[in-house]
Amino acid sequence: MAKKVNEKKTFNRIKAVIAEKGKTNRWLADQLGMNPNTISKWCTNQMQPTGETLFSIGRELDVDVRELLVKTKWASPTH
Repeated sequence: MAKKVNEKKTFNRIKAVIAEKGKTNRWLADQLGMNPNTISKWCTNQMQPTGETLFSIGRELDVDVRELLVKTKWASPTH
């Protein structure tokens, strides 16, 4: 099945976790000392945070860093 050309891939759940925690993008930006536009780009998956930044986001939101990423299930290779 062919994918749509304009189909966006979702890599992170930062927007969902911020909402689940009752916080805002601006709050997270203030906690991390970052520009709110950067947080917005992460939330829309236009840009992705670094691994180190993901851990900082997890710490500020009090979640396991894995909760910030979209779950994947990879097929096991056949031997």
